[in-house]
Formats: sequence, structure tokens, C-alpha cells
Amino acid sequence: MKPVMHGDLVAAARALLAAAPGARWRLARDLVARADAADRFLDRHGRVHPEWGNGTLMAAALVLPLAPEPRIDQPVYADCMILVLEALRARRLAGGALPLEDGPVEQRPGAGLAAGEFRERSPCCTGP
Repeated sequence: MKPVMHGDLVAAARALLAAAPGARWRLARDLVARADAADRFLDRHGRVHPEWGNGTLMAAALVLPLAPEPRIDQPVYADCMILVLEALRARRLAGGALPLEDGPVEQRPGAGLAAGEFRERSPCCTGP
């Protein structure tokens, strides 16, 4: 996957925001996996992937419906950004590969939590 920039994060979070809440963690992981696969496709074939683009997270996200970009302090949008970052972190911890399949719902960040609760309970967001 190409290096992730701010615009990639925003596009992916907007795609998650447009998805059903229960599908967001899976979609975040899928977007990362698609961007990675598209980058490998580009390296192998010398052209962009026909569905997932050029290997950027933004290109993978832009083929999906996107919600209008809200203010960054909106809790649900912030949760979507966190989910994208968690998916990127999971890819890094997995050694650079992230399969399209994921674990049980209860193992997903923010599973079963209302908007805003994920931020309060997530280890990435708790402070002193």
C-alpha cells in the first residue's frame, strides 16, 4: 500500500460514515486490504487496479459512497477515523498484510458501543 496521507484518512472515514455502524470495522479492514492489493497489482501489471485504484487508501475509498465530511469534532466521524487508524495499525502489527476476513464481532474495536463510547474505551484514545 502507498504511504497514507491525511486525505486518505478523510476519504476512508467518510466511506465508513456512509456505511451501517455494524459494518464499519469490517469495511475499514477491507479498505486497507484493497489498497494493499491494488498496490501489488500496480507493481505486477504496471497499471492501476480496475476497481481499487492505484494502491492508495483514498482510491480504494472513492469507489464507495461517501458521506459529506462533517466537522472533525463530531463523535461518530471521529470514531470512523479511529477505526481507519486501527485498521492501519492492525495491518502494521500483522506484518504488512491484512486479510479481508476478520474475527468475531466482540473482538472488533468499538463493537457494540454507542457513538462516542469507542473513543472513551479504546486504548488508543485513553489518556492520563
